[in-house]
Amino acid sequence: MNLETDIKVLALQPEFHKDPLRVPLKFGAVVVSESTSLTVKATVEARSGKDGEGLGSIPLAHEWAFPDPNVPPDQKLQAMCLIAERFCSMLEHEGGYGHPIDIYMNNRPRLYRLAKKVDEELGLKTPMPRLGTLVASSAIDASIHDAFGHANGISSYDGCGPKYMERDLSMYLGERFRGRYVTDYLRRSFSEELPIFHLVGGLDKLRRGDVDANDPRDGFPVSLDDWIRRDGVFCFKVKLRGNDVDWDVQRTKDVAEVASETLADIGRKGFYLSADANEMNPNPEATLEYLRRLRGASPLAYERLLYVEQPTERDLRRHMFRMNEVAMMKPVLADEGVTDLEAFDLALELGWSGMAMKTCKSHSTSLLHVAKAEEYGIPYSIQDLTCPGLALVHSASFTARTRPMMGFEYNSRQYLPLAFPEIRERHGAVFNVKDGMIRTTTLNRIGLGF
Repeated sequence: MNLETDIKVLALQPEFHKDPLRVPLKFGAVVVSESTSLTVKATVEARSGKDGEGLGSIPLAHEWAFPDPNVPPDQKLQAMCLIAERFCSMLEHEGGYGHPIDIYMNNRPRLYRLAKKVDEELGLKTPMPRLGTLVASSAIDASIHDAFGHANGISSYDGCGPKYMERDLSMYLGERFRGRYVTDYLRRSFSEELPIFHLVGGLDKLRRGDVDANDPRDGFPVSLDDWIRRDGVFCFKVKLRGNDVDWDVQRTKDVAEVASETLADIGRKGFYLSADANEMNPNPEATLEYLRRLRGASPLAYERLLYVEQPTERDLRRHMFRMNEVAMMKPVLADEGVTDLEAFDLALELGWSGMAMKTCKSHSTSLLHVAKAEEYGIPYSIQDLTCPGLALVHSASFTARTRPMMGFEYNSRQYLPLAFPEIRERHGAVFNVKDGMIRTTTLNRIGLGF
């Protein structure tokens, strides 16, 4: 069956843009001071003869996607840029028609081989991990989905149903999904409002009295309490050290106290926390110790803690850590550890409660992961990479069509508030936070909503 809506890629144009962070962002053992974004413009043609253009964007966060200290940062970024450029060229010469999910999934093996050639060409001491390769290719995948929607005059999310897909989900997810499509697991339209998670980085000031002459004076808040007063945020993602349980418990307790007190001052009650040790817990026992001690030190913080995110190292196969005991206390979500459907299954076998989704792992894969999570009743969250500009709009549109735990992470307003001014102006409702929420009124009903 040849669907008239199937597309082929005519052109992919990558561009790179660098921005300094207004304040350093610390997570785990890493401190980030600048961000390089990849934006891709796709031109496609449908079998019907209609052309479409689309966009995709993502920050190439090598600090997160390729953390190996044996490779210099500039070499990591160079490798990710080369992978992106060459994957664009590869898909331009593919020539065949297909649905965006099939185009991306069918070309993933070639993408990994391409990444290996880049490793060899640059002489990397450590090969580019799959997560780094996914980040480097994700804006390309998103741009093709966006262009597919424009070529067919539809929402790209609606284009993942039986009218537009030759194959059902059993192709990727197994026999249980025979006759099922991604659209069976999505909202029919964008949620009008979304709660946002405010990131509390390891170096962030919590109270106005902690701010000193070394902090920026640029009109934006610096301390957590001032961010709460300005935006009314009530969901907080707390970055932990992971190897210092005393600090982690005290930090979580302090954040809970600041949130509770400041929200009460502005006439609001109730808040939520998540905790992210960025893989620095040496084992599940360390995560259990953190949770038990937090429960004793701050019943409030423990009660408001929704989940913990990827506390142990990302290589799930290395130690085969069992997370069942952790999951009995609080949901524990795998993030860096899930880069494909096989790793998704392994995480569930090892007792992880659910997944942290990110559009930087590719739009196509994220849609498949959401379908599987929804089918099995698995909790999931939607996180970001300090996504500015279109990357943030994409994350918002993805969240607005899915059903994650309590909104999505949006921290570029803290660290990159002036990046991509033309996108912020066009999508003001998405970028402006009020009462802890963003609005989706500017999202277009064609393509991915950009």
